[in-house]
Amino acid sequence: MAKTALILGASGKLGIHSAKAFEAAGWNVRLYDRKAGDMTRQAQGVDVIMNGLNPPNYHNWAQIIPQITAQVIAAAKSSGARVVIPGNVYNFGKAPAPWSATTPQTPCSRKGQIRVDMEAAYRNAGVKTLILRAGNFIDPDRNGCVMSLVYLTSIKKGKITSPGGFDTLQAFAYVPDWARAMVALCDAEDRLERFEDVPFAGHSFTARELAAGLSAALDREIKIAGFPWWLMSLASPFWELARELREMRYLWNHPHSMSSEKLARLLPDFAPTPLHEVMIAALPPQIHPGQSVAAGTALPAS
Repeated sequence: MAKTALILGASGKLGIHSAKAFEAAGWNVRLYDRKAGDMTRQAQGVDVIMNGLNPPNYHNWAQIIPQITAQVIAAAKSSGARVVIPGNVYNFGKAPAPWSATTPQTPCSRKGQIRVDMEAAYRNAGVKTLILRAGNFIDPDRNGCVMSLVYLTSIKKGKITSPGGFDTLQAFAYVPDWARAMVALCDAEDRLERFEDVPFAGHSFTARELAAGLSAALDREIKIAGFPWWLMSLASPFWELARELREMRYLWNHPHSMSSEKLARLLPDFAPTPLHEVMIAALPPQIHPGQSVAAGTALPAS
């Protein structure tokens, strides 16, 4: 009998790709509808609750994330479902990388502490929980991912935008890969602990390596520009998002990657999408390998 997953945040990048991955694996999929009433009622009879809910633009995390957490825990307790949490790397602060399931969680930001407290709430509630923890998401649909919103904003002008040092290693996760791994872990329920924290290694690369990869794919030089943090400083007094982004600036200058050891042990056959495909995945639709970035005209084969 097919299992059933309830997707929270079904219109977001993680919700969309999670639904596709569950369906591809033969699961039944329900999409949570806020207008349809109580989450606990909608969770009845499901095996997994994928919690893709997150306040947009970091809005009021301190109040909204605990509210969401309480709702999801109540739904999981009532249904007996395992909760899947897309974990992030804020928990680790400036700890040396690579980051693993045993790396001490010593956040150096307010949002990092909120995430630590959120995860502790699931653990303390005793509900079955899977945290699949990843770095920056790359979505081929360009649905609010850091690659499309930051790095590739000026790609039509032949450059990428780096929020940190050009040679600072950053962890990235291709969303379809993350979703495939998440479903495979849910299918391996008998191998999971009641509270499971699994790093998703994905790929790690620097802005300079990204520029080189795009240069090779697009057959022209892609330059690197720095992110205008000075604008965020000016806007901070009256723009909530600017204030929240500035708090996380440290992460762009802290080299980090995710350990692959635990996921490889749990899913020895899992293979991520090749790096060169991931690097070009979020390019705008009018820009493709083999075309000129500026003019959009086909280049001769090399």
